[in-house]
Amino acid sequence: MANSYFQFKHFRIEQEHCAMKVCTDACVLGAAAELAGATRILDIGTGTGLLALMAAQRNPQAVIEAVELDLAAAAQAVANAARSPWASRVTVHAQSLAQYAATTVPAPFDHILCNPPFFRHSLRSPDAARTAARHTAPDSLSFEELAQVAAVLLTPAGQLTVLLPPPEMQHFEREAALAGLFVGGRLRLRHRPGSKDLRHITTFTRQPQPLVSRELAMHEAGSEAYSADFRALLGDFYLAF
Repeated sequence: MANSYFQFKHFRIEQEHCAMKVCTDACVLGAAAELAGATRILDIGTGTGLLALMAAQRNPQAVIEAVELDLAAAAQAVANAARSPWASRVTVHAQSLAQYAATTVPAPFDHILCNPPFFRHSLRSPDAARTAARHTAPDSLSFEELAQVAAVLLTPAGQLTVLLPPPEMQHFEREAALAGLFVGGRLRLRHRPGSKDLRHITTFTRQPQPLVSRELAMHEAGSEAYSADFRALLGDFYLAF
C-alpha cells in the first residue's frame, strides 16, 4: 500500500483524506513560482496545503492564506499546516473562493498560486472528490472566476501563477485577458528534452511586460534519471536530493 503521506525535507503532507495527492507538477509550481519579496501569498484550491507550505518555507516573512472548498481536504490542510514549522503564518479557509473574497475581504496579495481543476472534456472519475479536484464543472472553480477574483485581489505589482496543461492554459489566458491580466512568464514543463509540453506554469501580471519563457525537463534525455535542473529546483524540498 502506498504511503498516506509525502515526506519533504522540512514538512510532511498527510493526504489520506484528499482526492488529489502530492504530484510532481504541483511541486514544480511551488518551487518555481517567482515569490521573492512576496509578503502576502494566497493559495487557491490548496488541497493538502502543499503550495501554501512550500511558499511558507521559501518566504520566511510571508503570511499565507489558503482556500479550499472540499471540507475533508481543508481539514487535512489545516492539520498539515499545524504540524509544520510555519503554523503561525499559514491560515486555511474552508470555503469557496467566492465566499472567501466576499466574506473575508482580504488585503491585496503580492502573489496568488493556483493549480485549478482543468480537465474540461475528458472522462470523469467515479470518485466524486477526485472529479471535483481535477475536472471543471458548473459548481467548481471556473477559469473565469479565478481570473476575475485574482485581478481584484492582487496588488498593483502582484502576480498570479497558474499550472495547467497547454490546451487549458490557452483557454485560461483568454479569460485572464478579459479580466485585465497579462501573460508575463511561462515555464514549459516536459518529461525530457525535446518531448511535448506536459504542463505550462504561467505567471500573469496587472501590467503588460515582455514574455519570459523557460523550459524544464524533469528527466535526462533517454534516461529515467532526474535532470540537473530538476534536482536543483526541488533540492530544498525532496528528501532524495
